[in-house]
Amino acid sequence: MNSSLIEIRTSIPPITFSWLDYVVFAALLGMSGSIGIFFGCFGSKQNSSGEYLLGGKRLHIVPVAMSIIASNISGLAVLGAPADIYRYGAYFIWSIIPILTSSLACVYVFMPVLLQLELITTYQYLQLRFGKSVKILASFMYIFQLVTYNPVVIFLPCLAFSQATGYNIYLIAPATTVFCVFYTAIGGLKTVVWTDTLQSISILLGSVVVLAMGLYQSGGVGNVFKIARDGGRLDVFNFDLDPTVRDTFWTFAVGSSAMWMVDVAVNQGTLQRLSAVPTFAKVKLVMVLFGIISVIFKVLTTITGIAVYARYADCDPLQSGKALHMDQLVPYYVMDVGGSILGLPGLFIAGVFAAALSTLSTNLLNLATTIYTDFLSGFVPKSTPEKKISYLLKLIVVVVGIVDCCLVFLVAKFGGILQFAISLLGITYGSLLGIFTLGMVFPIANEKGALSGGIAGLIFSGFMVFGNLFYKYHGLLPDHRKPISTQGCNVTTPLLSDNYKSYEGEIPSAFFRVSFWYFSICGCIVTVVVGLLVSFVTRKSDSNVRPELISPVFQFLLPTKQLKKDRSCKDDIPLKRVPCEIVE
Repeated sequence: MNSSLIEIRTSIPPITFSWLDYVVFAALLGMSGSIGIFFGCFGSKQNSSGEYLLGGKRLHIVPVAMSIIASNISGLAVLGAPADIYRYGAYFIWSIIPILTSSLACVYVFMPVLLQLELITTYQYLQLRFGKSVKILASFMYIFQLVTYNPVVIFLPCLAFSQATGYNIYLIAPATTVFCVFYTAIGGLKTVVWTDTLQSISILLGSVVVLAMGLYQSGGVGNVFKIARDGGRLDVFNFDLDPTVRDTFWTFAVGSSAMWMVDVAVNQGTLQRLSAVPTFAKVKLVMVLFGIISVIFKVLTTITGIAVYARYADCDPLQSGKALHMDQLVPYYVMDVGGSILGLPGLFIAGVFAAALSTLSTNLLNLATTIYTDFLSGFVPKSTPEKKISYLLKLIVVVVGIVDCCLVFLVAKFGGILQFAISLLGITYGSLLGIFTLGMVFPIANEKGALSGGIAGLIFSGFMVFGNLFYKYHGLLPDHRKPISTQGCNVTTPLLSDNYKSYEGEIPSAFFRVSFWYFSICGCIVTVVVGLLVSFVTRKSDSNVRPELISPVFQFLLPTKQLKKDRSCKDDIPLKRVPCEIVE
C-alpha cells in the first residue's frame, strides 16, 4: 500500500458496523448453522445417500426454487455486478435474456432426459450416451471448474465484511469456509435447500432496502437516472457485432446465454434439486419461479449499480481512498447510505454472506456428489452400509473446503473479480455445454466425436482465456471504462494516481481481445463442430441411439423410428427411471 493511500485513509472518518449490525449479521448466520444442525442431528439425520443427496424426494417447490436462485446469486452478482455497472455501464440489464433462454432449455431440452433417467449426476448421462471416457472428461472439467471458482465465492463476501468492519480478510476467509463446510457436511441437501431459502429472502430484502435508501438520498429515481444518463451509464443499446467489444447486447444475449445454460440447464445442482420434487409438473413450476425471481433480482442489481454511480459521479471512492478494492465499492455504498439506520448494513452484508454461503454450500455438495459417484463409488464394496457412504460424502466436503480456502489467497491478487471469475469459468463451460449438446441434440454424435470435441474445446478455450488474462495482467489490453470524476471529492490530501487511463500502444491480436462473455460460446462451438466432424468420419452404419437419450424436442432427427418412444416426463406422472443401466 503506498504512502498517499495511507494518508488519505487516515484523513477520512471510517464507516463501520454498529453493535446492532453485528447482532443482525450473527443472527442470520446462526440460523443457517442451526438448520444444518437440525437436519444433521434430528429426524432422518442424513444417514443414507438418498437422504443426504436428494432430500428423500419430498421437498416443496418453493424452497427448491429459492435454492436454485440462491445458488446462482453469489457475491459475484451482489457485489461484482453493481461495481461493473459503475465502471462500464448498465449492459448487465440484458442478462435477463439468458435467464429466460436457459430456463426454457432446462425444461424442454435437457431436464426431460436427465430427470426421466433418474440419475444422481448429470455426467452419468454422458456415460450412457457416449461411454465412460467422456463421462470422466466432463467430470474432471466440472470438478476443476468448481474448485477454481469456489475461492472467488469465498473471497467476495470477506472483502465486503472487511470494508464494513476493518477485520483482516485473511482471517475472515478461513472462518467463513469452516462455517459453511460445517453445516453443509452434516446436513446434506435439505440443509442446503432450506438455508438457501432463508438466505435468498435476506438477499432480496437487504438489496431492496439499501436501494430504496440510496435512491432517496440521491434525489429520487428521476435524478439518479439523469445523472447516470449524463455519465454514459445508460448507453446500453449497442448492437455492434464486433466480438472484441467488451459489452454489447450480443455479449449477453449470445455469450452469456451459453454460461447460463451450464449454470442452470445442465448443472449438477439444478438436477439434484429438481430430482427432489416428485413430478415433472412441479419441476416446471420450480423453473417458472426461478425465472421470475431471478429477473427481478437482475433488475434490482442493475438499478443498484446505477444508483452507486449517481452517488459517486463526482467523487470516485477508489481514487479518493475510501475503498481499496473495486469490489468493495458496494459495501462502502451500503455503509454510506444506510449507516444511519442501525442494523441495515448488517442485514445487507449478511445477505452478501448468505449469497456466498448458498453458492459455496451448493458447490461443495455438488463436488461431493460428483467425486463420489463418478470416481469413488466403483471402489466402494456394494455391501458398504449407507451410513458409511454418507460419512465418506461428508469427508469429501471437508477436504474440498480446505483446498478452496487455501486458494482464496491467490484470488486476492486480482481486481475486478467479475471479469476474472467469468473468464475462468469460460475455460470449461463451453466444452461442457458442447458435449451435452452433442449428446441430446445430435443422434449422429458418437463417443470418439464427443471426446475429441470436448478436448478440442477445452484446449481452444484454455488458450484463449489464459492468453487474455496474461495480456490483461500485464496491462496490454485496452479497457473500455466509462469516465469518472473526482471534482467533488472533499479531501485535503492528493488523490491517488489515475488508474482509468485508456491503454495506448500496440495491442495483441483480436483472438486474445475477444470479450470474456464470449469465451463459453466459443468453446461450445468448437466442441460441437469438431465433435460432429469426427463422429461423421468414424460413424458406423449399424449404430442406433436409444430415443430416451435424445431430447424429446430433437427426436425427429433420429435415423430410425423402429424404437418405441419413451414416456418422456409427462406432467402427470412421477419421475421414473427408464430401463437403462450404467456399466462400469
